[in-house]
Amino acid sequence: MSSTVLLRRVPGDSVIHRLWAGTKLIAIFAISLVLLAVPTWPVIAGLAAVLIATGIIARIPLGALPRLPWWFWALAVGGGLVNITISGQAVLQYVRLIVLGLLLLASSMLIAWTTSLNQIAPAIATLGRPLKRIGLPIDEWAVAVALSLRSLPLLIEEMRLLRAARRLRPKGGPAHHSANDNGLIDIITAAMSVAMRRAGELGEAITARGGTGQLAAYPSKPGLRDAVALAIIVAFSVASVWLTVAL
Repeated sequence: MSSTVLLRRVPGDSVIHRLWAGTKLIAIFAISLVLLAVPTWPVIAGLAAVLIATGIIARIPLGALPRLPWWFWALAVGGGLVNITISGQAVLQYVRLIVLGLLLLASSMLIAWTTSLNQIAPAIATLGRPLKRIGLPIDEWAVAVALSLRSLPLLIEEMRLLRAARRLRPKGGPAHHSANDNGLIDIITAAMSVAMRRAGELGEAITARGGTGQLAAYPSKPGLRDAVALAIIVAFSVASVWLTVAL
């Protein structure tokens, strides 16, 4: 995906931006369960409408939408051609699977575009608080998830820079045609080196600020608008299941 705002918060202020991060995580979990239970076309259309309305309310610009690479569409078309040889129903099931995946991706991107990364760890820690009673390291897991989300955009940018730098290397000569000249291995090795360096710098910065416990201790809690948002999600989920059963 060639988007400069992939997994990064889009600047702005809206009702969606001000929702508690835990509310958004619960919403995407509920949506995933509904799509898993009743993946019908009316439910898919309803979810698409909800996501579009959410994006409009959050004022997400069209430029923030990721552009899927050509090979994704090539694989999608190739899979469709393979399913044509089976039956028309197989093609419909295949298209439904692709659309479901894109909708889940869009819902995840909406969370990333409207939520600060420093709110993710406290939300996960709050939602997982009951599991602490059985000894599970919820705070550590929350910090690991938050740091992974924070580091992924940086790693993507580093991969782009490494790829661009390799393209600028002079071509030709015996070294270029050597059997040991494997571009993919070189890029992966360099990316691992950069990731380890950034991880060390990030660890030092976290230690200087009081340790990982501070990341999960950020004050956050749901409010009235979160209750309204969850009520909408519950109503959508119940209506989806009821309409599927009724029809």
